[in-house]
Amino acid sequence: MGIGSGDSVAVLLRNDVPFFTVTLATRTLGAYAVPINWHWRAGEIEHVLLDSGAKVLVVHADLLDEARRVVPDGVEVLVAPTPPALADAFGIDPARCVVAEGDMDWDAWVASFEPWTQARAGAAVSMIYTSGTTGKPKGVRRAPFTAEQAGALAEINEQVLGIVPRMRTLIPAPMYHSFGNAYAVGALLVRAHVVLQPRFDPEQLLALIDAHRITRLFMVPTMFVRLLQLPADVRDRYDVSSLEHVVHSAAPCPPEVKRAMIDWWGPIITEFYGSTESGPATACTSAEWLAKPGTVGHPVAGSEVVILGPDERALPPREIGDIYTRVPAYGDFTYQRREGSRREIDWKGFITSGDIGYLDEDGWLFISDRRADLIVSGGVNVYPAEVEAELVTMPGVVDAAVFGVADPEYGEAVVAAVQAEPGSGVTADDVRAFLSARIARYKVPRRVELVNELPREATGKLYRRKLRDAYHQAADGEATRTGP
Repeated sequence: MGIGSGDSVAVLLRNDVPFFTVTLATRTLGAYAVPINWHWRAGEIEHVLLDSGAKVLVVHADLLDEARRVVPDGVEVLVAPTPPALADAFGIDPARCVVAEGDMDWDAWVASFEPWTQARAGAAVSMIYTSGTTGKPKGVRRAPFTAEQAGALAEINEQVLGIVPRMRTLIPAPMYHSFGNAYAVGALLVRAHVVLQPRFDPEQLLALIDAHRITRLFMVPTMFVRLLQLPADVRDRYDVSSLEHVVHSAAPCPPEVKRAMIDWWGPIITEFYGSTESGPATACTSAEWLAKPGTVGHPVAGSEVVILGPDERALPPREIGDIYTRVPAYGDFTYQRREGSRREIDWKGFITSGDIGYLDEDGWLFISDRRADLIVSGGVNVYPAEVEAELVTMPGVVDAAVFGVADPEYGEAVVAAVQAEPGSGVTADDVRAFLSARIARYKVPRRVELVNELPREATGKLYRRKLRDAYHQAADGEATRTGP
């Protein structure tokens, strides 16, 4: 199809073998695999196809309807049948899972070629598009790693991500996500035994760990929460003693959740902090986290972290400011077609992902929240992540999100959206009473909304903008809102 060095191939696939095939093929040619979030709608898919300049789209049959009408002229489309395991997991009509007549069948197309025997080009990493929680998603285009960077990356993969040759791993996170992708592809490259879970299900995850004697995992905190919500007899039904290393990232992990997982699975849980742009910047083991509860780690493999104030002055320990990191192992990057956006997040070669936090006296990093999510109520800073960490420990609460809305008296008012267990009877007053006993009064939400479900990515990332929009749209319906 004419794909060569620097070209792009879009991948609109759930966790399935063709995802690996495309990724390895593009690496061989020095081209970029461009994973697309399969939750996205036609307009979002079109943006990535146009912005990335993709020449080919590989798509699961059931996802083609959404993409077909926005595929640019000249883009070749290869359609992979959606396997029964995925159809069952997502409740997809089997009739939508087969390749339609007239479409190019991925399996038949691949089978028509002899194995590739030509020399490899310089391997490029996948071009991941940021999730687009603010504005349109941006493609992170990174140059192929130098030999020195590849060596440092291998060290990070082993010590932080736990990727070692011949390991036995399970992929429950979607591979369109930056770290889920890096972990899954890294595991395949060291000839790991890789099990793909079609869709995260907590009990099925335990069953797969037991059945395949899984030794290493990459997870996100919402998975921990759902695992801990399983009844004790269900958790005890499966043997997870084969686990040696579990790494998590992508979203804040409430301290009580982290502690409960360490109590259950043992001191095998490593956490790291980073971004699509930076790669892993800090990490901590279970022992290190227990010694400094709440930390997201110390800089890894030559990485550096600095906290900047409003005047771009480096702040001393314990002062909260913008977090900037530099990870030499990952090298530099540009945003596809948006060099100006790249400069906006740069400070002397350090970059920020919009998080705020502090370093302690020993150089350990603590995250307070995202700058964009900070609530200033009555002139006082309220960090949503702190309130959420308390809320998810409340009996009867499945999930929670905290955000700010305009308030004529306080500037911003704290609002909590709470997803309760069906039949739990949790009320807005219950939520406020629970929090009042645990956090300062000014942090307790002035308004509480009970919701059926929160708008989260499969990675656990929360779309607060959607919550704010929904809140304002429902401004006339005050049934579940409480005042101060």
